Formats: sequence, structure tokens, C-alpha cells
Amino acid sequence: MTLEIIENLFNINSIQAQLIAFAAVLFLAFITYQITKNIILKIILKISRKTRTNWDDALVDRKFFRTFVYLLPLLIFYYSSPLFPQVKIFMQKITQSLMVIVAISAISSFLNAVNDIYLGYKKAKNRPIKGYLQIIQIFFIVLGCLVIISILIGKSPLLLMSGLGAMTAVLLLIFKDTILSLIASLQISFNDLIKIGDWLEVPQFSADGEVIDVALHTIKIQNWDKTITTIPTHKLIDGSFKNWKGMQQTGGRRVKRAIHLDISSIRFCDENLLDKFEKINLISEYIKQKRKEIYEYESNIKTTEPQEINRKKLTNVGTFRAYVAAYLKNHPKVKNEMTFLIRQLSPAPTGLPIEIYVFINDIEWSHYEAIQSDIFDHILAVVLEFDLRIFQYPSGFDFRKIDI
Repeated sequence: MTLEIIENLFNINSIQAQLIAFAAVLFLAFITYQITKNIILKIILKISRKTRTNWDDALVDRKFFRTFVYLLPLLIFYYSSPLFPQVKIFMQKITQSLMVIVAISAISSFLNAVNDIYLGYKKAKNRPIKGYLQIIQIFFIVLGCLVIISILIGKSPLLLMSGLGAMTAVLLLIFKDTILSLIASLQISFNDLIKIGDWLEVPQFSADGEVIDVALHTIKIQNWDKTITTIPTHKLIDGSFKNWKGMQQTGGRRVKRAIHLDISSIRFCDENLLDKFEKINLISEYIKQKRKEIYEYESNIKTTEPQEINRKKLTNVGTFRAYVAAYLKNHPKVKNEMTFLIRQLSPAPTGLPIEIYVFINDIEWSHYEAIQSDIFDHILAVVLEFDLRIFQYPSGFDFRKIDI
């Protein structure tokens, strides 16, 4: 009826009337788009910024409202399709398909906003839901594709869904990684294996850093050199990895390092050396106690043996271990309530290893390394006070001292 009015008004034929009508519809859709985008959408954005709630801000950031900007122009094209009988069905199918795409985009934006809102809660790090939301997104994308196909071919979506049973094997093959990733995500969530912020070390993928994203298909780790390693979720579970969150939770970071002493410098302590050690505050009481024990032992057995080997004696390496233990127990940065060992390892071609196995109470990397370095600076420097030598292979400097 409208086309006839245009034909009579402008005295033109049917084709020209349709062109004018199409131009009018296109202009109306463009005006509607501009009004929705530049006026209505901006009003919504301003209102959302002024509210105290976070959910509307998340929807704005994820462009949830922006997706509806395209909906009104599509509705105008859909309801104006009877003006163009030759392409009516084509226009309706295309606009309906585009409206389905807009709806899927809106749902995806909404689910992303839900994840952003959830991340604001404390339990979000322990129980991420991003993977599950991605499963829902995939479901709606698949459903949307089926609806679009049914619109284009003019068949019911239920008819297409009934044929999915025969395509199960194909779908399992196509979505194999998704299914494996979903199972892996469930294992990660239920067993509390990984959360955002954990320090993860995955040698298989040369990854060593902080977890910044846990998604359905991938886990992102920002390495300490600021590079980012992306690991397939199911691959991470298939292999082995080290999570340092136990260290972060206990507040103690382990020091496990050995110094190697020259075995030829190890000897019994004579009285002069014991007198020297007794003046060291940290082991003064230790030396006095040991001297008392030696005196009582020798008094009981009444030994007059001239041979030193037949008497009870302290060694400089044993006294050195006692000093290191006392030094670390009095160190303000050492966590004494955790494992504390100063032990001797098996002698090797590189000397006698004295291993220090303690925990530092500052887990921040830079602080930890500085504290550890300060401790070993002192220990390496104090070795000479016990008439011991650090083992090292001869260098050019040593050979130059040889008098040929």
C-alpha cells in the first residue's frame, strides 16, 4: 500500500518506488542507530557511573549495552521487509540471523561481566568460574549457530537438534580439547591446585612465574622476566608442576645451600684455639660447656695418654657448625620454628660440604635473595677464624704464586 502511495505521489514506476522506500528505510535505520548510540547509550553510561553498585559498571566495561545499539536498526529492516516483496523472505532471514548474532554477543558480554564481578570476591582466587562461564558461552554459540542455520534453510531448530545424535562422534572429535580442558578445570577447581596469583613452576613449558589467568582452554603464567607463557589446561594436568603457594602461605622461604671446606684444613682444637673460640660471644657458652664435659670425661677415665687421638677433643669444623647454628638462630630473618639444619654431607672431590637448610621469614624474592646473600657473606668470611679454608679449584692466581 505504501509503495502505491509513493508511485502516485512521485508518478514513478514500482522499481523506482522500491528504491525510494529502501533509501527511506536505510535512512531511518541510520538515524535510529545514531540516536541509540550517541544519546540513549550515553545516558545509560552516565547513570551506571554514578551508581554505587559494581554490576552495571562491569556490564558497561564489557559493552553489554552497546550490543543493543544494533538491535533497533535490525528490527526496522525486519518489519519493513513487506515493502519489498521480491526480497522479503531474504531480508527477514538475514535480519533474524543478525539478531541472533546480537543476542549471542549480548549473552557473551553478560557472562564476561559476571566473571568480572565475581573476581571482586575473596574466594574468586581459590574458585575461579571463568572456565564454566566459557562452557556456557560455547553452548549458546552452538545453539545460536543451529538457530541461524534453521532460519536460513527454513527448517525447525528442533529438527536440526534431533540429528545431533548421529553427529556425536564428529562433535566429540571437534570438541576433544574442550572436553579435556573442562575435565582438567574441574580437577583444578575441586582439588584447589591452582589459583590466580600463585607462583607456578612448569619445567615442561619453561614457565616460572605468577598465574594471571585461569580459563577453560588455557592457563597464562607471567614469567619473572615479564614474558607470558600460555599452557593448555589439560596439558598442565597431564604433566607435573610445582606450586609455591605453600611457601607463600607459611611465610617462610627455604635456604638450601652448601659451602665446601678444604678437608686438609680440618683438625683438632688445641687450648689456644679453644681460648680464641671462647671469646666469640655466640659460642662462648658452648665452648665452656664442651670444656667442662671434656674435663669431666678425662677425670673419670683418668687418662694420661700423650696421644691426642686417644683423648676427647673438639674439631674446628664441629665448632664452626656450632657457630653457624648459633649465628642463624640469632638472626632476625631466620624462621626458627620451621626446619632448621646445619649438617655435614658426604665428602666429595670438591671438599666437605656443610649444608645450611633453614627458612627465611621474608618471602619477597628481592628481600629473600638479599638476606640469603648477607648470611653467606658472613659465613664465608668467618671460615678463616676457625682455621678452615673454603675449597676451590686452583686459578691462574694460584699458579702464579708457585715459585718455579
